[in-house]
Amino acid sequence: MRVLVVEDHPRVADAVARGLRRTGAAVDTAEDGEAGLYKARVNPYDVIVLDRDLPKLHGDEVCRLINAEQPDQKILMLTAARGTDDLVEGLALGADDYLAKPFKFAELVARIGALARRSGEVRPTVLVRGDLELDPARRTATRDGRELDLSLKEFGVLQELMAADGAVVSSEQLLERVWDENTDPFTNSVRMVIVTLRRKLGDPSPIETLRGAGYRI
Repeated sequence: MRVLVVEDHPRVADAVARGLRRTGAAVDTAEDGEAGLYKARVNPYDVIVLDRDLPKLHGDEVCRLINAEQPDQKILMLTAARGTDDLVEGLALGADDYLAKPFKFAELVARIGALARRSGEVRPTVLVRGDLELDPARRTATRDGRELDLSLKEFGVLQELMAADGAVVSSEQLLERVWDENTDPFTNSVRMVIVTLRRKLGDPSPIETLRGAGYRI
């Protein structure tokens, strides 16, 4: 899951980003509305966490523009206002959910997860390919009943490969979905994670490499 956090208070943005990364999400941040809108236009996100009161370009305008250009994009709007009128106004601008500050981090994570499950194509709750089983909600993965001890990146890559249902997933697509914007596009991170993931999955390896195209299960 890839998330964009648009928040002008660095401490809040950093805390949210660090917390989401601990759940396995790839997180990008932006400190004003203009930067947030730019990143939303050039990167694919499952969910955008958007503060309403932003400098340079107000969060309401960012939300309106994203909704007009990408109507399927899921947006969770954050605001210091707690009134019903504010909630209604935020949802009317195109936000999919609305959370008032201060909020409990566990609730934020739950709401982001719920929006991510509604974005794009519908995925089954538990992914199964052959003797592999992966439960994104519980963050567990097994092969032939044996529990796999996977790092966050290994889990994310395996989830994307299994969700592809036999289709080929390129290294570029894995970088977009599992890593954040700070990753060098020419890095060998994907290849290295595939190597360690294969070792943990055991033989015979369920991951097939298609030279010049990518990987599939």
